Amino acid sequence: MDKKTVKLFDSELKVMDILWKEGEVQAKQVAEALTKELGWNKNTTYTLIKRCIKKGAIERSEPHFMCRALIPKEDVQEAETDELINKIYDGSVDQLFAALLGRKKLSPKQIERLKQIVAELE
Repeated sequence: MDKKTVKLFDSELKVMDILWKEGEVQAKQVAEALTKELGWNKNTTYTLIKRCIKKGAIERSEPHFMCRALIPKEDVQEAETDELINKIYDGSVDQLFAALLGRKKLSPKQIERLKQIVAELE
């Protein structure tokens, strides 16, 4: 599956988060978790699960309406990051990086970790 073709909305990502954390789960358990966490009703969650199934992000199996994520979280993170960089920063990773770093004072440990990441990319 081409990870670029699956566009998930924030509400769908809430459903996916549970599947990424828990693995294969009954739709009923997903609905219960989102009711507790966000106050959603069961029908809202089931609608979102069905939407994700249609998009190819979730696989449904029986018995008990079992749900399993078909796309890894890392693929979605990468696609969302690429979209953000392209939409807001005209494709400039360094502009995004500068914007992120300019917002918060970093600890020496965090600075060292960033240096390691950059060194690994070189």
